[in-house]
Order: sequence, then C-alpha cells, then structure tokens
Amino acid sequence: MVMRLAALCLLTLLPTALLAQSSGSLLPADPDANLPVQRDAYPLFPDPGRPRSAIPENQGEPAEQVVAGLSDNSVSITTSFDGSEILIYGAIRREVPIPDDQLDVIVTVEAPSQPLTVWRKQRRFGIWVNTERVEVGAAPSYYAVASTAPLDQILLPGWDSRYRISLSQALRAFSGAPEVQDVTAFTEAMIRLRENDGHYRLDEAGVELAEDTLFRADIRLPANLLEGDYKTRIFLLRDGQVVDVHRAAIQVRKVGLERWLYNLAYDQPMLYGLMSLAVAVFAGWGASAAFRKLRRA
Repeated sequence: MVMRLAALCLLTLLPTALLAQSSGSLLPADPDANLPVQRDAYPLFPDPGRPRSAIPENQGEPAEQVVAGLSDNSVSITTSFDGSEILIYGAIRREVPIPDDQLDVIVTVEAPSQPLTVWRKQRRFGIWVNTERVEVGAAPSYYAVASTAPLDQILLPGWDSRYRISLSQALRAFSGAPEVQDVTAFTEAMIRLRENDGHYRLDEAGVELAEDTLFRADIRLPANLLEGDYKTRIFLLRDGQVVDVHRAAIQVRKVGLERWLYNLAYDQPMLYGLMSLAVAVFAGWGASAAFRKLRRA
C-alpha cells in the first residue's frame, strides 16, 4: 500500500517537473541551483583555473521559444572585402499568454577561439621591452554582444557564467598558472584594444523588441576577419534568467584570389616565397624606372 501511494505521488509530480524544463533548449537541468539572487557587478575571470562544465540539455518543451533567421549565413572574403553587416531577426513562439514580467533578448556572435599571450611593455634602459605576460587558453578573434538593455540590468551573473555571454566571460581559462599577481589588468587591456579596433563589440541597445514578440539586431563584421564558423546565439530572458537559446552558424571563407594565395602559402610555401620575391623585385624596378622618367622630365 505504501509503495502504491509513493508511485502515485511520483506520477502526479512528474508532469510538473517536465513542464519546468525546456525541450530542445540548452538550459541547465536545475537552473535555480547555486545561482546568486542579487545582480552584482560582473567579475572578470571569476575562476580562471576552473574548467567549464558542459550544460546539459533539457527534455521538456519551453513555454516560450526563439524562432530566428539570419540575412546571410555565409560571408565571402575577397580582395575588395571591407566588412559585412548581418541582420539577425526572429520572433517568440509561445503557447501561453504573454507573462507579465519583463522580456529581454541578447544576441552574440563569436568567432573561433585561439590561444594568445598578453604582454606588458615596460621601459628599461631607455627602450620599451616585453616583461610580464599572461597566457590565455582561448579567446575569440571577434565577439559581439547586442541586447535590449544593459546586461547588468537584464542578466544575472550566475547565468552569465553558465553561458559565457558578456565580453569578460567569453574568454576561456588561463593556460597554466598565471605568472603575475594581477591578471585583471592584462585581460582588461586586451579587451580594450580589441574594442578599439572593432573586434569586440558591446551594444546594449542593439536589439529592437516589438510587442514582446518580434526582434531584430544588426551585427557589423570588420574587414579583417579570420576564417571559420562563427557561432551565433540568441538568448531569451525573463527576470534575469535564460528561458531559451537559439543557435546558428555563419560561415566565413576566403574566395577567389584570396583563397588561391592562402592555399599557395600553406601548400607550397617555397613557390609562394619565390613569387613574392619576384613581385617585390618587379615593383622596385618599376618604381625606379618611374622616378628616372620623372627626373628627366
């Protein structure tokens, strides 16, 4: 009798548990576990030595889902390529009435990550030399974040840490133990430099949301892009928590002369070097001949 009552209670609670999770989304199985309640300031590298754990997928179906598309899912880099603009648009699909709490959308575009070394220059004996360094395990060559409002107002730090949404969280853990005491200065300097050259972008009013249903965002890609599959993520949030995530890919590839030169440099480096030397000799001879003619004139 006791076993029957326990089984009946389990069957009663099971649908409620499944409804609380989202099918096909990438939300944690227990989204409320170990999450901070207040919106603190975003830390830079809160725990750099700790490996990131994979986020389990849910098996239920969320009450609200993101349905999105991209104006271009591929970018071709040619000799005349000077950048591109990607339009990301979509809508919120729901089977229930619109909830009363605030709805927000965050869009991120991330290039493939690469390891890098951040150096600090200091003046020694009248010259600037590299002294201290910090090795970052992986950092995206391009990263853009667009949102409907400032991140510290719409995103809880715990959820930011889980999905690595903000610029500081997009960087991976350090490679090995840092050799310096203050690693924050190095990472802040790298982010500032990449923001200045347009490779890291934060637009906290870059997503337009209409009637809690339709949204759009314009993402500008710079001219000097690296090849690879750029990961696009669209986050749907309510009350600072991620409700649903939609993912898409943008393929960035060299084509035409750019592709031919790239393949030549890697497949036949000797031929590429000889060709580069011949072009340099011809350009030098042509410039010399032009100056001689101008001097005679």
